Amino acid sequence: MSYLEYNLRTVPTGLRKVLYVNWPLALLLSAVAAIGFLMLYSVAGGRADVWAEPQMKRFAAGMVAMLAIGFVPIWFWRNISALAYLIALALLVAVEFFGAIGMGAQRWIDLGPVRLQPSELMKVALVMALAAYYDWLDIRKISHPLWVAIPALLVIAPAALVLKQPDLGTAILLLAGGGIVMFVAGVSLWYFGTVIALVVALVFAVMESRGTDWQLIEDYQFKRIDTFLDPGSDPLGAGYNITQAQIALGSGGWAGKGYMQGTQSRLNFLPEKHTDFIFTTLAEEFGYVGSVFLLILYGLIVGFGVASAMANKDRYASLLTYGVTATFFLFFSVNMGMVMGLMPVVGVPLPLVSYGGTAMIILLGAFGLVQSAHIHRPRQG
Repeated sequence: MSYLEYNLRTVPTGLRKVLYVNWPLALLLSAVAAIGFLMLYSVAGGRADVWAEPQMKRFAAGMVAMLAIGFVPIWFWRNISALAYLIALALLVAVEFFGAIGMGAQRWIDLGPVRLQPSELMKVALVMALAAYYDWLDIRKISHPLWVAIPALLVIAPAALVLKQPDLGTAILLLAGGGIVMFVAGVSLWYFGTVIALVVALVFAVMESRGTDWQLIEDYQFKRIDTFLDPGSDPLGAGYNITQAQIALGSGGWAGKGYMQGTQSRLNFLPEKHTDFIFTTLAEEFGYVGSVFLLILYGLIVGFGVASAMANKDRYASLLTYGVTATFFLFFSVNMGMVMGLMPVVGVPLPLVSYGGTAMIILLGAFGLVQSAHIHRPRQG
């Protein structure tokens, strides 16, 4: 036991938990959110009350929730993991019958002053359930077909419900996030090779189904694929969003046009400039330097998450931390790839920067679980 750890053991439990908080991670999350506040102020034309101020209030509430969740012992979250998954799954089913419709999709449950998006809850609940499952499972059974089928169903069930809403982006994130947890848990690579082969076959089937009675995805999703392959084929229609985004990205140059000087956003050429495409505003105003700076902050958050997971000897806590960190990585990588034209447009927000209530609160709650794993991890002595 180190001298510091010995002295910390003499500190009252409550204060000790405060000292054990992963404060660098909390500061990095705050730094990214602060960039989001600045960009929301900019895209609103210099008004804080439109998007920036509500986002600040949500972030403050989310940080309080993160610390509150972090102070709760990790065994509590392990014990309710299955319940959390079942509740999230029930809410996804409820969306099918009682969900509110917005922008052509049925993804929300209207609770009066709050609109809850159950798919956001499922991203965290799925990681919790898989971590608890592999913590319970004998390590010798991990790659047995029966014991692989169970977590596979846990992943596929919510992904299918989300895909039906339709929300292709979130469905992909659920599949990818669940797959990463299974990979880290030690599932044989042969299964992942089989899945990759099936995905290739599925993509072929999807493309072949276009225009048939058994078409597998919606027409607007096919348009996104067409746009991804050739944005210039319909620059004023389906390709408009990505074309304007790429113009904004390119016009920012090395150091950008300056804060609140982005013409694409201020003249309203950019679509969804406060949500999915907010990164393009940042790139236009702060250029390559500002974009890389944000990417470095994201990378540091992932780095701290992975380091915390590797140092944790509790299997559930380690897998949970890996899962939350992987989900966060998928969020920003898919969003950035989408607005740069490297991936199809799938409607994934930029974490802690894009405007949104449910996504921010739940993401910070997920990092609360990471804090709980870090604070209560086994220590020597």
